[in-house]
Amino acid sequence: MSVLLAIALTTGLLSGIWGWLSVIFGLLTWAGFLGCTTYFASPIEGLKGLGISICTNLSGVFWAMVIIKLTDMGHMAVLGYIVTGIVATMMCVQAKKAWLSFIPGTFIGCCATFAANGHWQAVIPALIVGAVFGYLMKASGLWLYHRMTPAA
Repeated sequence: MSVLLAIALTTGLLSGIWGWLSVIFGLLTWAGFLGCTTYFASPIEGLKGLGISICTNLSGVFWAMVIIKLTDMGHMAVLGYIVTGIVATMMCVQAKKAWLSFIPGTFIGCCATFAANGHWQAVIPALIVGAVFGYLMKASGLWLYHRMTPAA
């Protein structure tokens, strides 16, 4: 069994479980998959990668709300574009901090918040649980691979 197949099997199983649990607990299924995607895309693995994935997703939620609130204050479309440009710059600059260094994670959290029409209360738990599922998918796949592969 290859590492890819082992991770694919555990990802498939846990994706089905996530879909079921998200419906039972009223979480945004799609946002959870974005949290999972953030973990899988992160260049840092393990618990540190999980922490960075969650931190960057949550910072993205914050930045989306900044854009939404500041844009709502004005009645000119151009204001939204200016605010978005400034905030997108800040989303990249914050990557100087290690726990906020995965810029795509920040943009994923921001986009999830926009997709949920600013309903951050629904986005945050789904992103967090989704990131945990992403961690579990990969960790369990690696465990399965090592369990099924004969020692050399």
